[in-house]
Amino acid sequence: MGLLAPRSYLFVPGNRPDRYAKALAAGADAVIVDLEDAVPPNDKPSGRASLAAWLSPEHPVLIRVNSSESQWFREDLALCKKPGVAGVLLPKAEGAEDIRAIAEHSASATPILPLIETARGFWNAHALAQGPKVQRFIFGTIDFQLDLGIQGEEEELLYFRSQLVLVSRVAGLEPPVDGVTTSIDDLERIRTDTLRARRLGFGAKLCIHPRQVSPVNVCLEPTAEEESWARRIMEAAEAVHGAAVSVDGKMVDRPVIARAETVLARIKQRGQR
Repeated sequence: MGLLAPRSYLFVPGNRPDRYAKALAAGADAVIVDLEDAVPPNDKPSGRASLAAWLSPEHPVLIRVNSSESQWFREDLALCKKPGVAGVLLPKAEGAEDIRAIAEHSASATPILPLIETARGFWNAHALAQGPKVQRFIFGTIDFQLDLGIQGEEEELLYFRSQLVLVSRVAGLEPPVDGVTTSIDDLERIRTDTLRARRLGFGAKLCIHPRQVSPVNVCLEPTAEEESWARRIMEAAEAVHGAAVSVDGKMVDRPVIARAETVLARIKQRGQR
């Protein structure tokens, strides 16, 4: 994954080791081997064993363990310190004690990504953000809607998305990760959902199929138009040595320059992936 926070996280079922390599080759910035929702109860032990046998620093992946209230949580924790685990997702994160449990059972540099999927988890987001090794939040939109009785994922979730972005910023976390788009073949829907997430301040998105990866990556990077705008801003600002100037009929002040600098820095980082 390098030094940059991932834009795309691709799920692969833990009980399908035949798909692990395919997921790694799909172009996602990070791959999540899912031991929770994607694995039926009867397959939990075999899925965990398959992952344990396959894990290696040569192909690092994140793992989504089962929730802390499940009967499989403690067994899943045993995997967290294995070489090749690049991060741990905690589903239905609600209490700081669960974050600490994962931190104690994982390598010192292994980041933790709490999934906000319940009303209680959202309510406790400030406390969860202070947990050890927490890198960023993931918004589990489907389970969240179910828990709160919300019907819809557009304006119905606007408040909650914005609050997760705000809490992340205040806590110094990476921008949060938006939930999945269930329409696998509707690429326009995936683009629309990803662009909405980006406008709201999210920095990444979950993917459930390799076809979703490319549009997610593209939509979370500056466009050619944004790059052109940023370069015009910087050229104009440098030409007047900090004096007032306008570009495209708009006044350029320090916040505008800072935004242009951010766009160009992101483009430079993109070339390092």
